Amino acid sequence: MEVKSEASGPKATRVKTEPRVNSENQTYKLRAKNIDVFYGDFQAIHDISLDIIDNSITAFIGPSGCGKSTFLRLFNRMNDYIDGFSMNGQILLEGQDIYDPSVNVEELRKKIGMVFQKPNPFPKSIFENVAYGLRIQGIKDKDFIEQRVVESLKQATLFEEVKDDLDKQALALSGGQQQRLCMARTLAVKPSVLLMDEPTSALDPISTAKIEELITELKKKYTIAIVTHNMQQAGRISDNTVFLYMGKLVEYGDTQKIFTNPEKDRTQNYITGRFG
Repeated sequence: MEVKSEASGPKATRVKTEPRVNSENQTYKLRAKNIDVFYGDFQAIHDISLDIIDNSITAFIGPSGCGKSTFLRLFNRMNDYIDGFSMNGQILLEGQDIYDPSVNVEELRKKIGMVFQKPNPFPKSIFENVAYGLRIQGIKDKDFIEQRVVESLKQATLFEEVKDDLDKQALALSGGQQQRLCMARTLAVKPSVLLMDEPTSALDPISTAKIEELITELKKKYTIAIVTHNMQQAGRISDNTVFLYMGKLVEYGDTQKIFTNPEKDRTQNYITGRFG
């Protein structure tokens, strides 16, 4: 997939493109239309359009600094906190422009959860970590909160390991357990989209395998977009792969095709380790 772009600055002329994906008859959960991103005068993303299919795993790959995390954070407006950030284009969640002034950003982030590169549990108990999002929503029903905590820990495949010690400090868990706890915390508020920014890069191979199994299982209920530097991981778990280079979309399509028969020489060179 190739995106045409004449962008070279905030006032650059763009050639309009239509968002495409490799599959037909799919339901699109997220759609990005002609996205430019700037930090001051620096352009980080150049006229990218793409669709993310409902109940799928989409991997974003590319060398460091290519715009993967910047693009991922557009989906829950995390870039809004960065000085100098501005954007052209549209990001649609189920057809609604999430950058429309009428959108409540806090409500948006309940629908689009995020798991970060480094596990970031709060200095609270395991139970209170998972219950946190429910409590800040004003939910006070103890039975409901307990039910959601247990359900979320089970979804994150952590419950059996911690069920007898929910009052234990979350920071005492292993790195892999902490990351699954952060996933449970995100799942507790019932989002429909999960964003993951290199969720296993700080973990050992065994913990990584558990997280990958979990991500694959979660696809049944959630739409997942993941940034990864691990080519093997992208190949193992994703349905579709986005290859970015210097803020531009080089190729987007079915993961198996991207890794075995890419359309672009630059994709082939990156996949085979000739650069990046």
